[in-house]
Amino acid sequence: MRTHSVVSTFLAAASVAVSAAGAQAHGNRRSSASPKPDLIVFITVDQMRPDYLTRFLPQLTGGLGRLYRGGAVFTNAFQDHAITETAPGHSETMSGRFPVHNGIVMNSAGVNDTTVTLVDAPGPGASPARFRGTTLTDWIEAADPDSRSLSVSRKDRGAILPIGKSKSSVFWYATNGTFTTSTYYATTLPAWLQTYNAKRRPASFTGTTWSPLLPATSYPEPDSVPVEHGGKDFMFPHVISPDTARALEALSSYPWMDQITLEVALAGVRAMKLGAGPHTDLLAVSLSTTDYIGHAYGPDSREQHDQIIRLDRVLGAFIDSLYAIHGNRNIVFALTADHAVAAYPTVHVHDPNAGAMYVDVGPHVARVRAALQSLGAQKNAFAFSDGIVSIDRAALAAAHVNADSLVLAFRDSILEVPGVRRADRIRDLVHADTVHDDIARRWLHMFDSDSTYALVVTLTPYSYWGKPGGSAEHGSPYDYDAHVPMMFYGPAFKPGRYAERVKVVDMAPTLARVAGVKPMQTIDGRVITAALK
Repeated sequence: MRTHSVVSTFLAAASVAVSAAGAQAHGNRRSSASPKPDLIVFITVDQMRPDYLTRFLPQLTGGLGRLYRGGAVFTNAFQDHAITETAPGHSETMSGRFPVHNGIVMNSAGVNDTTVTLVDAPGPGASPARFRGTTLTDWIEAADPDSRSLSVSRKDRGAILPIGKSKSSVFWYATNGTFTTSTYYATTLPAWLQTYNAKRRPASFTGTTWSPLLPATSYPEPDSVPVEHGGKDFMFPHVISPDTARALEALSSYPWMDQITLEVALAGVRAMKLGAGPHTDLLAVSLSTTDYIGHAYGPDSREQHDQIIRLDRVLGAFIDSLYAIHGNRNIVFALTADHAVAAYPTVHVHDPNAGAMYVDVGPHVARVRAALQSLGAQKNAFAFSDGIVSIDRAALAAAHVNADSLVLAFRDSILEVPGVRRADRIRDLVHADTVHDDIARRWLHMFDSDSTYALVVTLTPYSYWGKPGGSAEHGSPYDYDAHVPMMFYGPAFKPGRYAERVKVVDMAPTLARVAGVKPMQTIDGRVITAALK
């Protein structure tokens, strides 16, 4: 079994050394020759709760700490839609539009695409086929066709959706240990990525032990909570499989995945000369490990605490490396999350979740489906998943079933289930007070018609769908899943804490203002002027 040093390994792979003090000076000094950013770096941390920054701040000495202490930090920022999942969250970051307008309403209807294949890697095809409209990348390239963009993530949806339909350089991790793209973008990988893949960096972590980075006394969380990780391997140390193939598949659940993702991003910056001027280039990086570890161990675990510390360190080395490459170039950073996460219903530490429960409506759904089957309805005529009832009206009509009557009957039935707070048809929500009813507003930011998605069900706060024994979850329209960090850093922004209520859809128009470009269509977000110099 082997261990890897977080920062030293990253810097060795990047072949960069720079003093943090020098980089700080670069980060806060605007080049008089380049009033617009040379490089916009948009970082999305998958499943990042904003309280991780405040809880762990004394230990954040790297990139997260630097952005938090030296940037414009919005403490009241939200993903203002109901299905707080990865795909919808990423679809908003650089489009400035809610899922109801950009077309990405849930993970299962996100980037999966059987009409394309991966390049030199196994796995399902992925593309932005369902995405509608444009993003910050398009706006910048429309103003200057010579601008370049790169997007990198562990997840396909994390790489694809911030960029939208633009056929930019978009890469994600495949289970064979390489970074790939799909034939939507290209039929071959660029030489620089082939070179990185040939080094087989992910395979170097085979058999590696994950132990806490800091002394045990630095972690107040107990390391013996059986609900974590499905009751198996829930205490440190955690050892990745000694079998390389299994290790490559499991690597996403270990902190080193973020390190590898940033290595690929940095290799791309060098090869593509992003930020070298005279154009504004864009780098999007989605870091997925916090989501995998959060699901496995929960937001109150020692594992998640250690993950945030490690993320902070590798992000700090990455930022230093960018400044070392570009010197006094004008670099702007933006950081947010696609969603947060709720604590396990049985774990009561930081969240007021004493009344949380597990809610299983499987028997109700089974009865409806059995009744429809007896009437000869097709299998896809009625479906229920994670609080969403979807129907095929034509299939129901063919079986002589009134769709609206069916939906209302199911609504009345499910409202009797303990843990179900409300069940709404979209047609009814349009009459709600969306200023004061956050739940109604957030559902309307997902759907504007109930022709397919006929009913949306909201549980009581902090309750989970399903039965005990699973992972920690997110996906609700409540603030605890929607509240995310939002930080801007660079010469265009005034450092400080800002309490005004803002949304992730506001980030793209704000960065567009800084870049001197305009959205190419009507958007839902607005320019946040408070933090702009």
